[in-house]
Amino acid sequence: MSNYNSLLHAFSIPYTALISIVFVLMIISFPLGAYIVFNSDIGDDINADYPIENIDLFLAGIGLQFPVQLELGDIFIVTWCMFLILFVISFLGPKTNFIKTIIHYTTNEQQSENQNYIESIIKWFSVIILISVIINFIQESIGIVIQPPIITNELIQFFMITISPITEEIGFRVILIGLPLFLFYSHKSSIKFFFKSLWHPARYLHIINNKKAISLIIAVGIFFGLAHIISGEAWSVGKVSQAAAGGIILGFVYYKYGLLPAILIHWATNYFLLSYVFAISEINQISSTDALSHSLINSLEIILVLSGIISAGVILLNYANNRKKELYT
Repeated sequence: MSNYNSLLHAFSIPYTALISIVFVLMIISFPLGAYIVFNSDIGDDINADYPIENIDLFLAGIGLQFPVQLELGDIFIVTWCMFLILFVISFLGPKTNFIKTIIHYTTNEQQSENQNYIESIIKWFSVIILISVIINFIQESIGIVIQPPIITNELIQFFMITISPITEEIGFRVILIGLPLFLFYSHKSSIKFFFKSLWHPARYLHIINNKKAISLIIAVGIFFGLAHIISGEAWSVGKVSQAAAGGIILGFVYYKYGLLPAILIHWATNYFLLSYVFAISEINQISSTDALSHSLINSLEIILVLSGIISAGVILLNYANNRKKELYT
């Protein structure tokens, strides 16, 4: 067994334990989010029956309003069902289900990369959280504090962060990364191939020079960070670096693994985390700001940071192992 495989085996038990815990917490977040929208009072006089006439979209850097005539609860439940379907698909594939994947890790069986979407989603989501925590720590040490947008209504906020993973992944990843890569590297002109290429660029496009793709991903990631301070409900300038780092990782995941994992990683950073914050806020009758300091949220952050550290180690070891194989083939 090589040194790399020995180290991966040493990581296997804590890695599978942590991603299994996060997996269970993700499942719990589905009913938590539905509870927040349909049974909580976080919206005060606004509830699931609130009429939504426009949905604000920020597609490819352009602010748009999409007219609708639906109630908040109707739009939420449709989006919620879409995430649930994607989550189940991720559990089952693309090659093996999540349970078999973590068993392979614990038994040290050799397996190719991206056997299961959920494993990849939790791994890269944890890395995003780890990097965000590091960036936030560095910025706060030099006096840069990240300030969120002013919240007018917490139910509306939760509703908007629920739908944004779909709209933003289409707007930033599909339009700004997938479409240019298709135009540059497409070798077919069929509609079917067009949508396949946008769904998973690295699988269907013959991209010989990865450096160009990576440069595009980095540029779009930086723009994604800037979009957080130039949008209608802007964050403070400190959010740029944090969001840009997340945008670069999301862009890489979209390019290498496809749109489905990118959407669910974005879902995890939005819906998954905030469902616990708002549930704690409602149950304890405290503000969402105070809920961020609750012991449960602190414990969740510790789990995700530890998962991020181990996941980063697994990613680096897999990369080094693959590079070694390439040198000897």
